[in-house]
Amino acid sequence: MAKKRRWGKKFVDKRNWKETNEKYVKRGEFLINPLFLQTWNKEIKQMNCGKVGEPYFYPNSMVEFIAYFHARGFAYRECEGILIGISNNYRYQFPVIDYSQICRRINKLEIDFETVENNLVVGIDGSGEKVTNRGEWIREKHGVKKKGWIKVVIMGTVKGKKLIVDIRVGNEDLDERKAGRGMIRKNKKKLKKVIADGLHDVRATFNVCEDDKIETAIKIRKGASRKPKHSPRRKKEVIEYQEKGYKKWAKDKEYGMRWPATEGIFSAKKRIFGEFVRATIKRNMYKEIRRKYWFYNKLQEIT
Repeated sequence: MAKKRRWGKKFVDKRNWKETNEKYVKRGEFLINPLFLQTWNKEIKQMNCGKVGEPYFYPNSMVEFIAYFHARGFAYRECEGILIGISNNYRYQFPVIDYSQICRRINKLEIDFETVENNLVVGIDGSGEKVTNRGEWIREKHGVKKKGWIKVVIMGTVKGKKLIVDIRVGNEDLDERKAGRGMIRKNKKKLKKVIADGLHDVRATFNVCEDDKIETAIKIRKGASRKPKHSPRRKKEVIEYQEKGYKKWAKDKEYGMRWPATEGIFSAKKRIFGEFVRATIKRNMYKEIRRKYWFYNKLQEIT
């Protein structure tokens, strides 16, 4: 986000436009820079080492390259056409994978959100993704059965580049609090502090953080009881929240940093990749969404 300074009733934009311009130029380079051509033979040799059955012919780096175009809205046949265009105009023509194989290989990509950094301050939140680009009015007018929606829960870093540390994807019945605790348990050795909204104000979440000595900045719900009820950590947090009041508590806990680490990431991802999926099979819908958030991380890392 751009840093802005209050000056009377106006805001002065302190953004470094030179760095901003370079960032978007690098994203453009990422789109058309076929680095897989430099590592093709070496990668294929590694992929086929010890493999039983038909050997791989196309490297994963090429599949990742074209998967980004699909994430940006290009159909699989269009993705094949992009590779044909690059091959025909490159000094060394390379064999082009068929669109049906592109589909299969993209859905088999291994997506990894793990980070090597430690002492992370993270935010946890959820959002919804549409399963189709059609408007709701079409469904109501023509009586189309509602397809539901997909829920995404992310754990994003607060400081430095806003990266996704972990993600959970499911249907609208996905329990956001349970998903959050699962991500905390998985990444507990790397976490210093967890920031979350009032939905996560439950004893189980506080207890998970207490077990691993992780700080919490979870907004307490109104009228919360001070009784421990099997969670001394929550009792302590409730007392602190009620005695300080929301504004002072939020300032001391840096609760406002939750937004760029969660809502900011959701907003950026939907702005770049859209908020609906192209896949029609449920498992492929989930994979498509994970890929889009994975590519969001890639863009953050290169800029």
